[in-house]
Amino acid sequence: MIYLDRNENLYGPSPQCFEALRNLGIEELSIYSRDFTRGVKSRLSERLATELNIPEPQILLSEGSEDMLKQAVHCYLGPGEKILCPAQSWWYYQKVAAEVGGETVTYALKEGPDSFTYDVDEIVELYRKESPRVVLIASPNNPTGNSFPDPDLKKLTEAFRESIVVLDEAYWGFADTSNEHIAELISRYRNLVVLRTFSKYHALAGARIAYAAVGASLSRLTRFASRYLGYNRISEALALAALDSPEYYTFISRTMREDRQAYYAFFAQHRGFRFFRSDANFVLVKIPAELKAPLQQYLKNRRIAIKFFSEPEFVDCIRITIGTSEQNRKMLAALGDFLSPSHQGGDPV
Repeated sequence: MIYLDRNENLYGPSPQCFEALRNLGIEELSIYSRDFTRGVKSRLSERLATELNIPEPQILLSEGSEDMLKQAVHCYLGPGEKILCPAQSWWYYQKVAAEVGGETVTYALKEGPDSFTYDVDEIVELYRKESPRVVLIASPNNPTGNSFPDPDLKKLTEAFRESIVVLDEAYWGFADTSNEHIAELISRYRNLVVLRTFSKYHALAGARIAYAAVGASLSRLTRFASRYLGYNRISEALALAALDSPEYYTFISRTMREDRQAYYAFFAQHRGFRFFRSDANFVLVKIPAELKAPLQQYLKNRRIAIKFFSEPEFVDCIRITIGTSEQNRKMLAALGDFLSPSHQGGDPV
């Protein structure tokens, strides 16, 4: 079975991560971390602070970015208070507020010819109208794949100074591995939370390793997220090994970008299909409505899983995770066979 439906990095983590597992000893398994004696939470938070040029106390660790998202919202959102989040995005964004009795208000992304975009002025206008306690931004956004340009992020942070702003960068790395913008944003906007994860770019989804960089005013969240007994030492060893392997991940990311272009080229050749350019490890494609059910069955028979949407915003869309080059070739071959005249019973689609 080829799973191209959940945006995992199917190349897997770097060889150094496996070496780190082989080198685990009794201490990592049976002894609590003692990094607190050096005045830091862990070796990982210390390393991330150096990489991002942010004070270590402003780096928080969690079990996946979902965990830190939940912590941030549960920490600051109360009953009847509002969270502003994207309408066309991860479904959990619109559910997390309800867990604490909050109310969700959504802003729409704009569908362009080959990409989705954010209307910054429209978002700011909605913000002023609704006065949300928390604002959530995803860049790149799932499933549309589009990102906020840095100038737009700066404009939003200026406008949202009265709220807690959560910037979800779960899909960081596939288009750009720069970190300079985080230190600048964190220093100028003290109520900002930037979420990062090792699940996607670093291919450690099963290990559930994530972190947040937080503004200096968010001491309440810092206390809320603190763990007296330290961080998972196995996860820490894996994450540090991943950070020590930039060449491995750069090569994989470059290969994924090339394969992403192959998907664009394929769908550009077929009438009724429209792809949306992505900065992440997936591609969103709008397909002819009449082909949705037969394509789903066809791929199931070929033992290939992709995401078929039922949400109204994406009812005629599929999302394909960029797998390994071999998996992508098999996926494109299956699509080609499905759309061939012999299978469709007429002219090529």
